[in-house]
Amino acid sequence: MDSINRNQPEANRLDLSGQDAVHRMKDMVEDADSCFFVTGGGLGPNRGVRPMSVREADDAGQLWFLSASDSHKNAEIAANPAVKLYFQKSAHAGFLEVDGYAEVLTDRARIHALWNFMLKTWFTEGEDDPRITVIRVIPRQGYYWDNKHGNAVAGAKVVVGAVIGKTLDDSIEGTLSF
Repeated sequence: MDSINRNQPEANRLDLSGQDAVHRMKDMVEDADSCFFVTGGGLGPNRGVRPMSVREADDAGQLWFLSASDSHKNAEIAANPAVKLYFQKSAHAGFLEVDGYAEVLTDRARIHALWNFMLKTWFTEGEDDPRITVIRVIPRQGYYWDNKHGNAVAGAKVVVGAVIGKTLDDSIEGTLSF
């Protein structure tokens, strides 16, 4: 057990699986809105790491993105579908790491469902741009760090703990198994 956890007066570990894991991930992803999307064997100068906006986190736990067919990311996924995603929903809480498998799709109905006018910045021909592809990430496992009762309660517990000299951390963390 980590030294900080020995000083913890309340449980701060909760491993989740199945729908509980999906629910935790979905809530955190929707709050974060974007992530670092990491592919293996990076082809460009970014070494396979880039920020991406999540277009949807569905009830099955799949994460959906839009990407250009001619991107390094799509080529890297074709060579190795294993990906890692890193999310941060706020400055002090809501960290999430997800391992999964990605696949590139050309489903026009899915593109339509995920489309937003602001994406025209990258897909200049609009929703019908022939370069648009969908990336579906199917999570396998993950790990999260968050607080149990929101930032206000977490902050208050830290202040009170500092005043009385006792660990009153409101954190919660654990594995996610999908």
